[in-house]
Amino acid sequence: MTEMLIAENVAKNFTLHVQDSTVIPVFEHINVTLEAGDCVALTGASGAGKSACKRMIYANYICQEGSIRVRHDSDWVDMVSAAPYTILDVRRRTMGYVSQFLRVIPRVATLDIVADPLKAMGVELGEAQDRAAVMLSRLNIPKALWSLSPLTFSGGEQQRVNIARGFVADYPIMLLDEPTASLDAGNRAVVLDLIQEANARGSAILGIFHDEAVRESVCTSEFDITKFRATSDV
Repeated sequence: MTEMLIAENVAKNFTLHVQDSTVIPVFEHINVTLEAGDCVALTGASGAGKSACKRMIYANYICQEGSIRVRHDSDWVDMVSAAPYTILDVRRRTMGYVSQFLRVIPRVATLDIVADPLKAMGVELGEAQDRAAVMLSRLNIPKALWSLSPLTFSGGEQQRVNIARGFVADYPIMLLDEPTASLDAGNRAVVLDLIQEANARGSAILGIFHDEAVRESVCTSEFDITKFRATSDV
């Protein structure tokens, strides 16, 4: 299988600058590899650092130690040391991220928000909107809402728009944060189908899935981050 992401000897801590620069260790010595077609569940106790790990991979958080290498086209990019424009290109074309919260510019239509990742990849506007429409339909967002800003929608509708935006492009690597949380059974089934389809085309997925049934349905393995929790002398 093709390796898509390799994290080696990764460590994370937070510095509380407003509290005498107290350092809070989170985890250390993390080594994990994602291959094409993997769906790995990132597990562990609350506060163990699951979300922090995922944000480090996406380069939203600083990584104090180690390397996080991502296969980008035919090259490897270290998300720890890469230049900002390279990280943005990885996010644009290689690594998708579905968070728990939808963050969008107000007054932008839902259809355009979902189509935007495709447009950023250079997909023609009409095709991007067509593909966005298919995804919105699959996730049961009524067509009457597509021209409206999702900021006016219910929480469940916003979550489904967020998922549609995350899955509309065929990213080689995907990071998922509780994609089925708070969804009804029907829409949960749609999301599981989307995950399985992404795996089938070779996407490497790392996700947080608190629902055990969901993990058993789509995940090929689990990575328990609690085993790598750092100790603190504080």
